[in-house]
Amino acid sequence: MIDLYTAPTPNGWKASVTLEELDLPYEAKLVNLSKNEQKEDAFLELNPNGRIPVIVDHDFGGLPVFESGAIMIHLAEKTGRLLPSEAAPRARVIEWLMFQMGGVGPMMGQANVFFRYFPEKLQPAIDRYQNESRRLFEVLDRRLGESEWLADDFSIADIANWCWVRTYKWSGIPLEGLSNVRRWLDVMKERPKCRKGVEVPFVAPSIVDDEKAAKKFAENARKSLQT
Repeated sequence: MIDLYTAPTPNGWKASVTLEELDLPYEAKLVNLSKNEQKEDAFLELNPNGRIPVIVDHDFGGLPVFESGAIMIHLAEKTGRLLPSEAAPRARVIEWLMFQMGGVGPMMGQANVFFRYFPEKLQPAIDRYQNESRRLFEVLDRRLGESEWLADDFSIADIANWCWVRTYKWSGIPLEGLSNVRRWLDVMKERPKCRKGVEVPFVAPSIVDDEKAAKKFAENARKSLQT
């Protein structure tokens, strides 16, 4: 059994979608980010960095694992699925997983900060992170024009990138001209376990087109940025 400490964010979804796709039993435990529960001592014992998600794997004596990519690798290796054991295909999966962790996630995250959360609109910063996110989307588009999936087969690399790219509207990243990314987004969305995974720990309401809800969400997010 696995305990998943999470919240409805792209990084949280990376863990829950992976658990769903691997058919692993787990219990989701909501971490209220607006109340800074991720900074409380009990949570910091699991992740000293104070970020979600974290899992506690009771099949390994209550082993805590933090960092979403590390969680995905742990779960894939535990089941022998979604991450090949052979060197070359394994490297292809891990490189696209690291592409998300080192590029797509940080750039989209910063786009969110400057485009949505900061009260001051610093246009050079907004342009910087939105443009870099778009460039990374173009890299994905070229790859997905060569292959159905980011690696040879469906893998944790697809899950990791999808959980972030699917939120492109919130980050203000245009998808015009990226037909391969659109095709891949649609295919991923049709996977029942992917859909179920992004409803953990609850179904997050769409806020992109709801100005009042978007403002409230941004205000809560701003509080967590200040701690």
